[in-house]
Amino acid sequence: MSLAKPWRDLDRSTVGGAPARYALYELGDGDGNTVGFGTGVLRDELKEALAYRDAAQVRWELADSAAHAERLLAEHVEE
Repeated sequence: MSLAKPWRDLDRSTVGGAPARYALYELGDGDGNTVGFGTGVLRDELKEALAYRDAAQVRWELADSAAHAERLLAEHVEE
């Protein structure tokens, strides 16, 4: 299930403004369709996604730890 957050363009500005904290993130194409989910330190993950052009948009939910981010992912996959 998708995150209930607005999409942001996956560009240098978004990556630069992303917090260096653990998060669950959702990548989307230019039409707003989900292309994947991931967890990790958000800014690092978005740098990689931008470099590989994995998506056009992103949205995320911050987490308190890596384990918390994994729990958030499990909750969204189960729905």
